Amino acid sequence: MNKYRSRIGLILLSFIAFISLGLPDGLLGVAWPSIRETFSLRLDALGILLVASTAGYITSSFLSGKLIARLGVGGTLAASCFLTGAGLIGYTLVPAWWMLVLLGSVAGLGAGAIDAGLNTYIASHFGEGLMQWLHASFGVGVTLGPLIMTAGLNWYNDWHWGYQNVGVAQIILAGCFLLTIRMWQQTPELPHEEKKELRLTDYKTPITETLKHSSVWMSLLMFFLYTGIEVSFGSWTYSLLTLSRNVPTEVAGLWAGSYWATFTLGRILAGLLTRRLGVKNLLVLGQVAAAFGAVLLWWNPFPTASIIAVSIIGFALAPIFPALVSLTSLRVGDQHAANTIGMQISAAGFGAAVIPGLAGVLAENISLEVIPIYLTILFGVLIATYFITTPKSKTI
Repeated sequence: MNKYRSRIGLILLSFIAFISLGLPDGLLGVAWPSIRETFSLRLDALGILLVASTAGYITSSFLSGKLIARLGVGGTLAASCFLTGAGLIGYTLVPAWWMLVLLGSVAGLGAGAIDAGLNTYIASHFGEGLMQWLHASFGVGVTLGPLIMTAGLNWYNDWHWGYQNVGVAQIILAGCFLLTIRMWQQTPELPHEEKKELRLTDYKTPITETLKHSSVWMSLLMFFLYTGIEVSFGSWTYSLLTLSRNVPTEVAGLWAGSYWATFTLGRILAGLLTRRLGVKNLLVLGQVAAAFGAVLLWWNPFPTASIIAVSIIGFALAPIFPALVSLTSLRVGDQHAANTIGMQISAAGFGAAVIPGLAGVLAENISLEVIPIYLTILFGVLIATYFITTPKSKTI
């Protein structure tokens, strides 16, 4: 019974960590117009902040294995939450844009270690359905983010309020992880049929060997594209609706939140449907439906089309990332899976900076309306890469 409770406790703490991981991402899209005004920035300056946070994210995700080996999972989560919280609170205190950018790299350091460490841990010790629910927790956080920021803007006309509250919550979480470090020191015992999942962490394959395989590089490309697309919609939907399509700020804030709300709902349902439909089928359906939503957002044939498209995209994107993580060993082999998962998280972080940043450049020099066109094209590349990379002879 104690071992069972310990296992449940680890799962709940993993979910809490991913909620905390999603909160800052949800804040930024709604806060960005106000941050621009505060520091007198160009529209495409968002890319600078994303690059800085991604630099920290990639660094810590690559080093997550060493961090966990030294600090343990609980210690790594505690330190990472503290870094993220300190960075977010710092956003509200600094007087200059370059200082906020520097703090973005600090927050990124915290987020990267949480993301890479927990994805590897869950993929190694639990099933595909739980992976979907882990990422649904991220959706909870990223859904709450726009709502928190919208509340701060409506009540106080101030973007600082949202970051202050989320930053304090992150530091409180860091304290919670410190108090539960011992729970992470033992590997949970799993039912007999799940013991094979432990094999992923048994391999000690050198990274140089893993990088010799083309399937690994194709996997990195998929994570680069997917996460860039996901973050682009989250970061630019509010600006597109308010600045280009004249949607009132209160309505746009709620629908920006609906993107992440349907995203979260989709992952909860995916966790329930994984065994019935299969991970691969969920992945294909998600990609096709999200591409349809992107086309609808681009076309915008009637007044409410944008709002409907945002909800479709959020729901359809939901199963893609966790399913891609779960299928890593299918694409690259068990002996390379643990190495590849960490590198995929880093590639995802890189895509989260480059693709939305390029969207900002295009919007600044052409129009905000170019963003859905740009993302629709990227969806096509993502789908093609998936079918090229995934073995057709194996089903899951």
